[in-house]
Amino acid sequence: MKTGEYPMISIITLNWNTTAVTGEFLRSVSEHCSYPSYEVIVVDNASKEDPTKTLQAILPTVKVIRNSENLGFSGGNNTGIRAAAGEYLFIVNNDTEFTAGLLEELISVFRSHPDAGIVSPKFHYFFNKGTIEYAGYNKVNVFTGRNGMIGCGEKDAGQHNKLKTTHYAHGGAMMLSRKAIEDAGLMPEIFFLYYEELDWSEQIKRSGYKIYYQPGALIYHKESMTTGKSSPLKTYYLTRNRILFMQRNMPLLNYTIFLGYFILFTIPKNTIVFLLKGQKQHLRAFWKGITWHLEGSKKRKVTRKLNYSQNTLRAA
Repeated sequence: MKTGEYPMISIITLNWNTTAVTGEFLRSVSEHCSYPSYEVIVVDNASKEDPTKTLQAILPTVKVIRNSENLGFSGGNNTGIRAAAGEYLFIVNNDTEFTAGLLEELISVFRSHPDAGIVSPKFHYFFNKGTIEYAGYNKVNVFTGRNGMIGCGEKDAGQHNKLKTTHYAHGGAMMLSRKAIEDAGLMPEIFFLYYEELDWSEQIKRSGYKIYYQPGALIYHKESMTTGKSSPLKTYYLTRNRILFMQRNMPLLNYTIFLGYFILFTIPKNTIVFLLKGQKQHLRAFWKGITWHLEGSKKRKVTRKLNYSQNTLRAA
């Protein structure tokens, strides 16, 4: 980029009782980020202790916003988006580490591809650098309601080094233009945790944009530092939101196929597995995620006709 061609980028990350992890993230930004025009916003989702002084001691320019309650991944990031000054917004997990040129490579896609709504970098595992976690996403399977990350577990030999469109952004690191958010709306808060970036990607695409994977940008990911790699909380939201995503984004026929598969195969299989492993908490969480959809209260009812009018960037 030429001098004067550096639009403001707002880096937004969440903290929830992981101040040490967030501090490591801020050190990474300070050490590796050479982009000349950016701000860093940490949204604290009602941690037990106020992290502000600790984080500002590491990066004095960081802006810390404390939510009065835990608003989850989507609600927390929406708090940061509303406070952001940038023309572009980089939503990134606090359990990641920047590499040199990350922001430059991501923002270059918006310049070369005006239809870009979201751009995600290549992911390597932090604790196994050189091994790919994400090089784009496959489409969600109509039967299982699941999808996989392209290249996951492969040694990086340059086999995924082509800039391309992909079905979904990776929620651990995704840059968006302010215009795309204004057109499509904020991150859907009904998900709270998991599947929200997939739903948001669909929301962005319905607004006329494309999702890109940029292999020239690399980020390291520590994985599940907040929720844990296996927890009842994770089981609950993955179950609940798997159904929710399919309900909101699949044609009626595809959604019906998914429900048939889920009832006939997924429910019996997962129930038996949790019982055999003695994982009673996971079993309860799994069924709680299912019954959330059966409660029928107006507060939790989800209509198939989407309405994002109350979920805009212009909200106070």
